[in-house]
Amino acid sequence: MVYRDKNAQVGSDTFVSGSNDPIFARGKSLAHQLRAALNGRVIAPDDGGYDEARSVFYGGIDRRPAVIVRVKDANDIVQVVRFARETGLELAIRSGGHSSAGHSVCEGGIVLDLSDMRAIDIDVKRRTAWAETGVTAGEYTVAAGAHGLATGFGDTGSVGIGGITLGGGIGYLVRKYGLTIDDLLAAELVTANGQLLHVDAKSHPDLFWAIRGGGGNFGVATRFQFRLHEVNTVVGGMLILPATAAVIASFIALAEAAPEELSTIANIMPAPPMPFVPAEHHGKLILMALMCYAGANEAGERAIAPFRALATPIVDMVRPISYPEMYPPDDGSYHPTAVGRTLFLDAVDPSTAELILERLNTSDAPMRVAQLRVLGGAMARVPVEDTAFAHRTSRIMVSVAAFYNGPEDQAERQSWVLDFAAALQQSDSGVYVNFLSDEGEARVRAAYPGATWERLRQIKTRYDPTNLFHLNQNIPPLE
Repeated sequence: MVYRDKNAQVGSDTFVSGSNDPIFARGKSLAHQLRAALNGRVIAPDDGGYDEARSVFYGGIDRRPAVIVRVKDANDIVQVVRFARETGLELAIRSGGHSSAGHSVCEGGIVLDLSDMRAIDIDVKRRTAWAETGVTAGEYTVAAGAHGLATGFGDTGSVGIGGITLGGGIGYLVRKYGLTIDDLLAAELVTANGQLLHVDAKSHPDLFWAIRGGGGNFGVATRFQFRLHEVNTVVGGMLILPATAAVIASFIALAEAAPEELSTIANIMPAPPMPFVPAEHHGKLILMALMCYAGANEAGERAIAPFRALATPIVDMVRPISYPEMYPPDDGSYHPTAVGRTLFLDAVDPSTAELILERLNTSDAPMRVAQLRVLGGAMARVPVEDTAFAHRTSRIMVSVAAFYNGPEDQAERQSWVLDFAAALQQSDSGVYVNFLSDEGEARVRAAYPGATWERLRQIKTRYDPTNLFHLNQNIPPLE
């Protein structure tokens, strides 16, 4: 492939007629070169749809790449990776665009956008599926659900399976079937030298270990092969209870003691003005729980009953539904601006529950939340050393977040979040990499404690010695 001709000035701050914007000029030059070599769509700053293509899920991220490449196939990915390596331009990889740190887009470089790679091939007999990494969790779940099958991802349908899988994947089936990576059978990956590798337990096993939790540090995943489970009807939906310390602590205790078929997400937050929430509760603290029992309906109803008995429910929408209904349609225009912090807890006793309520009451942010996820079950039975996800024994994950309106209140919200998280900290110092924002090297190290970090750096050095893939929660190669 010929990347540039004698007139091209790749990476230079040249100008084009009618523009004094160096990114505009660079984009024109890059687009001209890339369009001749790729099957996918190349979007430059002067093309229609550029602003939409550079937008990501979270608001407040305003970066202008020189060019966005919506790759069509694995060969396109190979060519873009080689091009970025040869030119030295910064490379961002986008699957669903949900990186809270903004890693899905870059300033002045190349965005490799996987969103047009959406093929799904389901083998019902063998209960496996190959899916390209532009597929969203919701799309995959609907396709598999048509056969009464499922693979566990997260709790948001618009998340791309590329990012959530590489970081671990904690969602509605975590206690029953483990993390997303626990159902990952194989992957195809383009490495920094432009090679397309098939990676599984026998082929490049070190790389297969690393991509199960190590994030996007080792290459661009073009597609994944997943194990599928029989998950047809679940007992699931939203249960809203009044938020008292007793209710919160008891809810978590019940979730830990519940059958592994039940996974829960408990959001302690002000009640939003949703039409199904009685007006007298709007703005008052509630426990908004998302429940998912992956088993027989009768057993599911029995498992949910103790939660309903904690207090008179404000809203009870838990019922037998098809598993894909756990992912309601997403609003593509929704781009929240929020700051957050995540950590693991050993326990949520009444005093911790009181702390959560007290801290939530000290903020006037229009939306603020402490989200609690009880872990364990199948996730905890996988040996820690089997994957790069190193938090198998962590019991409860909490995420603290506050929404902000603009720069004028962002710093205040950030300070509140950090103080809240510090007050909650217990003995577990780990962190889930997929919930990290731009928090510095120490927090990345906390995601990969001890020997996990050293092994990941060795594998990084082998497959990406120049750190081409650094727009991520970065694991640097050995020096």
